Amino acid sequence: MSTILPLSGPSGGGGVGPGPTYSNGIGGGSGSGADWSSIGLGSSDVGLGTSGRGKGLPLVFRRLVKFRSMDFELAFWQLTYLVVAPRRVYKQTYHHKQTKNQWARDDPAMLLLIAGSLGAAGIAWSLLYRLSPTSALTTILLMIFRDFILFSLVTSFVLYTLANRLLLAPSVPHSSISDNRVEYAYAFDVAVNSFFPAFLTVYVGLLPLAAVVVRDNWVCLWVGNTLFLIAGVQYIYITYLGYVALPFVARSELFLSPLLPLFGGYLLSLLGFNVAKHALEIYFGQGWK
Repeated sequence: MSTILPLSGPSGGGGVGPGPTYSNGIGGGSGSGADWSSIGLGSSDVGLGTSGRGKGLPLVFRRLVKFRSMDFELAFWQLTYLVVAPRRVYKQTYHHKQTKNQWARDDPAMLLLIAGSLGAAGIAWSLLYRLSPTSALTTILLMIFRDFILFSLVTSFVLYTLANRLLLAPSVPHSSISDNRVEYAYAFDVAVNSFFPAFLTVYVGLLPLAAVVVRDNWVCLWVGNTLFLIAGVQYIYITYLGYVALPFVARSELFLSPLLPLFGGYLLSLLGFNVAKHALEIYFGQGWK
């Protein structure tokens, strides 16, 4: 198994600096693999991500217990900019491709930070609804593993399949086929990125308004439904930014197409369907306690 190395490089400078390099170039033997020199990457530029066993989601999950190799400072920076300036997060993907030879992150720090945030939100909602310890634990686990992990895995698989089958641009000269395909691990990264701002809007933003949005009047209905609309727009837009950052994905504007049914559904819901109230009833058995 490949040795797990810190992501921030041997100099100790956290953040976006280049990762460690290898003079022998992992996987640099004869046979399969792209000609790195032909696309501007020497063998020393190929990071740990080029290993056949160390690439993609399995590597991320194996690193979940390797806390010393995680760059939490960079992950926190990325989470902050996902809210205020999401384009800046995706500007780093090209640099990661140059240094690690993969578009996806190989650091699970962001997963842990979001899971921790969901855990804190679950505790807050459990206190608000006066849940028993068992029900509170169930709520937290559902938020983390169903709402976040499972939803991100399913969404990323659907978009990964759609992008690779229908939206790839013609191959770039002097590059391998794998260089012109969306990595599933990158699609998962995009889903994770898109989830966080939506989480803040719904899971956190709805907390102080829980007693308001369930009332039977149109203004409260509008407030709750608008929160869910904002969360949906955030999710779709950040997903779009993730795929438009890949130079080989054509017609990336199609990732914005869900905005049309989203706005249509929002307008219809204003006729009397309280999205927030129904969501709380599904989660906790009743709109307000």
